[in-house]
Amino acid sequence: MRYLLLIYGDESTYGQTSEAELSADMEKWREYTAAITSAGASPGGAALQPTATATSVREDKGEPLVTDGPFAETREQLGGYYVLDVENLDQAIDWAKRCPGVTYGTIELRPIQEFEQG
Repeated sequence: MRYLLLIYGDESTYGQTSEAELSADMEKWREYTAAITSAGASPGGAALQPTATATSVREDKGEPLVTDGPFAETREQLGGYYVLDVENLDQAIDWAKRCPGVTYGTIELRPIQEFEQG
């Protein structure tokens, strides 16, 4: 079963991290990525640029409306993701618990909707 492991955190705290803390944090992410990919549980994932770089597109009165920034203001922002390919939700939860982002944010697991090819 495939899941999207979504990593949320408060990006306003990113600038308050020392170089040493940032380096140690990045090492945790490298180790997690190596573990999850070598276990065959994920083909990979990616970190996202800050929300200030986002562009949102939606419809307004039948016309496309393009705006800078994310759709909604929230306390936590989507910062990255992994695609999981595991046997069940329990295995997905195990990977979410091990994710370094769980220490400072929220990890959301969302099943991927599988459509039949036709």
